[in-house]
Amino acid sequence: MTSLPLKKETEKIGKSNKRKYRLEKFSGNLFLFCALLSVISLLLIICFVFYKGAHPFLAEGYRFLDFLLGSDWVPSEDKFGILPMIIASLYATIGALIIGVPIGLLTAIFLAEIAPKSIAKIISPAVQLLAGIPSVLYGVFGLAIIVPFLQNHLGLIKGQSLVAVILVLAIMMLPTVVTVAETSIRAVPKTYREGSLALGASPIGTIFKVVVPAAKSGIMTAIVLGMGRAIGETMAVILVAGNSLIIPTSLTDSVRPLTTNIALEMGYAFGTHQEMLFATGIVLFSFILILNFTLARISSKGGN
Repeated sequence: MTSLPLKKETEKIGKSNKRKYRLEKFSGNLFLFCALLSVISLLLIICFVFYKGAHPFLAEGYRFLDFLLGSDWVPSEDKFGILPMIIASLYATIGALIIGVPIGLLTAIFLAEIAPKSIAKIISPAVQLLAGIPSVLYGVFGLAIIVPFLQNHLGLIKGQSLVAVILVLAIMMLPTVVTVAETSIRAVPKTYREGSLALGASPIGTIFKVVVPAAKSGIMTAIVLGMGRAIGETMAVILVAGNSLIIPTSLTDSVRPLTTNIALEMGYAFGTHQEMLFATGIVLFSFILILNFTLARISSKGGN
């Protein structure tokens, strides 16, 4: 008499387990598909850029070193040298780091360790809001405010220059540096602070001698991400760089970084000229790849 209900209950449990198994299998396959889609998209982009960019060197006899170290970019005369653009990109990135990293790190320390909660609740969203502003608006701000300021106070013929690029990029990288560094500093266990204070260290001494070193992995990650933002920026740089194809020898020189060169000429380029712009993209991609490997290396070391 009791075997029939028990059998039905067993069948019901079996069907329920089968549904759960199918749902879990479907979820796993869906996650796998999304992961593969991301990887495939990345591979397609890499293959396309490298195929187009490598063609002039493999099929048309151009030398990659001449392209990399040449100082003349005159497509109409079949001259393709990107050394001035590489130097401009490196100078702009390094300059932005020199200005943006200290400001961003000190802001993160203030928000995480010093600021009252009422003030931090105002400043943190304001900093994060900077990340949501379109890059072209940063360029417009630089063109309308920074460029005239430099032109008037430095006596320049035009204010579009390397220093204008540096200032705009330093502002643009602040949200990344501040947000990642603040998160890393907040993740340091409270026992570190309590132990330092118990040994007689001052609050500021505790921050800079205990908390910041403990969060150095996250802080380095913030710096690398900020560097990637700076070296890959295009629209804002176009408006304030001046776009001169010369090797910069001064902060007041007009420059043309790698990203700007691609954006300005890709619309009308064709043939070898277009392929050389893709080759410029390979160089830029290589810089970003090095940064990503650096970031992965830093992250693999953990929090210390």
